[in-house]
Amino acid sequence: MNELILPILIIILASVFQGTFGLGMKYVKPMAWEAWWLVHATVAMVLFPLIWALLVVPDLGHVLAQAPAKEITAGAALGFGWGIGGIMFGVSVGYIGMSLTYGIVMGLCSIAGALVPFFLRFNSINAAGIPFILAGLALLAIAVFIITVAGLKRDKALAEAGGEIQGIKKGKEFKVGLLIASASGILSAMLAIGFDNTMEIGKLAENAGALQRNTALARWVVVLAGAYLMNAGYALFLLFKNKSFRSFKSPGMFKALKWSIIAGLLWFAALGTYGQGVALMGEIGTMICWPVMLGLSLIVSNIAAMITGEWKGMKGPFNIMIGGVIVIIAATVLMSYASML
Repeated sequence: MNELILPILIIILASVFQGTFGLGMKYVKPMAWEAWWLVHATVAMVLFPLIWALLVVPDLGHVLAQAPAKEITAGAALGFGWGIGGIMFGVSVGYIGMSLTYGIVMGLCSIAGALVPFFLRFNSINAAGIPFILAGLALLAIAVFIITVAGLKRDKALAEAGGEIQGIKKGKEFKVGLLIASASGILSAMLAIGFDNTMEIGKLAENAGALQRNTALARWVVVLAGAYLMNAGYALFLLFKNKSFRSFKSPGMFKALKWSIIAGLLWFAALGTYGQGVALMGEIGTMICWPVMLGLSLIVSNIAAMITGEWKGMKGPFNIMIGGVIVIIAATVLMSYASML
């Protein structure tokens, strides 16, 4: 049991980073979104992961050169797929609003990201832990639904009070938005699945002298190469299409630039520490750690939203959200218990 306390604590830390990196997205202006995102993606998916990996994985270049080609291609391709899911997230917000999009994407992402490794590595799971894993995933799905309802009620109250709110489509377009959000949730799980498919790279890093928990950094370099290709490519496409390169010279852009870097550092701090927890937990790591991190990050993000005033005057929706948080905690306890069996 003691050997599982450290990975669980690491996942809790990862959820803090995951739940707070989005605060930087409040400070995109006066830069164009695509300019801000290109800087953010470069820090989050290339510079920080590569520097960290070079510091903790001896002879990283040799490790990657020895890596099985199928892991390199699968890891990078799945990372690329995650990038597509991220773009679809932004599109779906324009159809069904932030709260509903976030709920659908988080729910499907956490469940798909755990279930795919669950079925692929079914024989590696202690039979006694299976009911607890499945029960934890079911509770997490319920919790995301509850928090989504809370967000929708908050949006409705804001709209009735004349506050700012994302436009939500109706009829056929609303259904299209639901489909896009659902596809985004499944594609977003590819980040966890891609990481899960790079175990041999982790073993090579350990053979080269890396600590077990630090082997995750070599694996992330591969997965995020594909993710960066998609994200940077899309940002550059928009920069050329919108002729928005000039926003790099906008007055006051240094504040936005600072926050794009901070958000990038926090984003990979979440994945880097998450990967360390997974590496320490072994073959069942992804199916336990991924949903737990996303669930706990929902709590952290809502605490951040509360501090920044997003729930001010929303007692009813806030109480519903608290109910969802309690269910997340119950799901986390079950999943953590399953990892100890």
